[in-house]
Amino acid sequence: MIDALAKEIGAKVVQTHTSWVLILNHVVYKIKKPVNFGFLDYSTLEKRKENCEREVLLNRRLCKGIYLGVVPISYVNGRYIIEDDSHVVEYAVKMRRIPQEKLLVNMLSSVSEEQIRSIARHIAKFHAQAEIRDEFGKLEVMKFNTDENFEQTKKYIGITIDSEDYQFIVDKTEAFYKRYAELFEKRIKEGRIRDGHGDIRLEHVALLDDGICIFDCIEFNERFRCGDVINDMCFLSMELDFYGKSELSRAYEDEYKSFSMDEDFNIFLPFFKCYRAYVRGKVNSFLLDDPNYQQKEQAKAVAQKLFKLSAHYAHLIPA
Repeated sequence: MIDALAKEIGAKVVQTHTSWVLILNHVVYKIKKPVNFGFLDYSTLEKRKENCEREVLLNRRLCKGIYLGVVPISYVNGRYIIEDDSHVVEYAVKMRRIPQEKLLVNMLSSVSEEQIRSIARHIAKFHAQAEIRDEFGKLEVMKFNTDENFEQTKKYIGITIDSEDYQFIVDKTEAFYKRYAELFEKRIKEGRIRDGHGDIRLEHVALLDDGICIFDCIEFNERFRCGDVINDMCFLSMELDFYGKSELSRAYEDEYKSFSMDEDFNIFLPFFKCYRAYVRGKVNSFLLDDPNYQQKEQAKAVAQKLFKLSAHYAHLIPA
């Protein structure tokens, strides 16, 4: 279907492990693959439609004017027709096309500190208005996530993560839970647990002429999207550190801290940055097991660097 539809509308096709993206000059159509990974289930047409609708609704919170809606795809007389509801066989998210040169990941050599600070304010305002989701702030929920990470990465010890770094990160994480258990409850009471974005990375931030757009949030799993606001915001500063832009990372963090007036910010920041770097190290390690992935040496090197960064943050976690 995808190749036939792309040919019909003259689109370029880009694949991810969960979607096909059909790119035209001014718009993009994103079609979800019929897959079920446990944490993500697009296995039926109904579920794909629901997730398309949720993706549009959630992303409009941080990205005005880009998400145009959910459109049907029909199969009529041997042809696939987009934005036709006569014989629906699939659904797609329709978006305005975001110029690649406007993505923050492609602007690192030219972006200013003030632009970074404006992104921090944009995210802090979003968090202040986002729905409170207290159930995702409990210590045991965060511990479930970190335990899962440690279990899933045991097989990569000695490959992408040193055994010493692995054990150090595990020990620092457990010690943090023991020492700051009461602060997790305090943050719930303060309303610091919100329905956030879940994937605020450099490639998901665009500086457009009509404002900041932070897109492609996690719609498929609340556990990955909802949580402590510091955990949500610090993904971006971790990536800035990864790319050697620590001065921009500090400006971003300082602005967010100032705007949010979060008195426990400095305690939780290295803990959550450690977690975010570890998650990305894990995801890149998974690529080593993908038989269809061709750039395994590059993935291995990136994973190693991310795990080292995670260990660096672990050293900064308050004792």
